[in-house]
Parts: sequence; C-alpha cells; structure tokens
Amino acid sequence: MEKLDDVDLHILRILQKDSKKTTKEIAKILNLTASPVYERIRRLENKGYIKKYVALLNKTHLNKAVTAVCMVSLRYHNEGFIEKFESQIKALKEVQECYHMAGKVDFFLKINLESLTDYHEFVRLKLSKIENIGVLESYFVLKEIHSTTEFYI
Repeated sequence: MEKLDDVDLHILRILQKDSKKTTKEIAKILNLTASPVYERIRRLENKGYIKKYVALLNKTHLNKAVTAVCMVSLRYHNEGFIEKFESQIKALKEVQECYHMAGKVDFFLKINLESLTDYHEFVRLKLSKIENIGVLESYFVLKEIHSTTEFYI
C-alpha cells in the first residue's frame, strides 16, 4: 500500500465521522477546491482504503437492543470444517460480526436481537444446527460503554 499524505488522512477522518459530507464541504474544511478533493476520494475508493459507505442504525429504535456475544469452539479444525462453519455463519442474518480467533475460542460472534427469548430461539433453531460446534458460550451486554466504527489514523 502506498503511503497516504496528511490531506488523504484528513479526508478519511472526515468521511469516517460523516460519510454524507459532500466533496464541496470537505474541500471547504481543507481549504482546497472541490476537484482535487473529488479525485483524492475516488483514488482512495479505487485503492481500497474506502470499502463502502453505510448508514449506522440505532439498534434501540429498531428494537434490537439485546446484544449477545457468542464464543464458539469447534470440534474439528481442519480447513474443510472451518470453511463450512464460516459459510454457515455467513448465512445467518442475525450474526452481525464474526471473527476467527487465536486463543481459547475459535470464533467470536456478535448478535443483536429483540429479546432473550429471540436469542434462545436463534440458538435452538439455527446455531445449534451447525454440526461442528463443540462449545458455545453466550455473554450478554449490560451496557454499551463505547462503540465506534472509526479507525484512529
């Protein structure tokens, strides 16, 4: 990857805070004209620094306030079993994040649902149907202290 200059980094910081900012608004913040800012943003997108633009939704307003963290250990760890597990997890729309871990557990899952009853049904009807799960530990968030999608750059 190429080294980004201060202007590129500033553009990325601005877009992380508010991706709806227009090129003109960003140019004004940077004391530049819109054309070079537009070109820089397109270059950052084309080089893969900017993956996509999204709207972050309020889980409470959407009645998805229960956040569960699942720690999953698999019985078998060869490549075929891991790939199958990953594809099965990707198919579960309730799973918001999944990370393959090093350490005591194999996978970390983050799930937001309406209630503990919904979580119980999810585990009972969907997650438990995945054959290779050896151990599943569930943790529930009591209070969100800090959450951000921004990278420190």
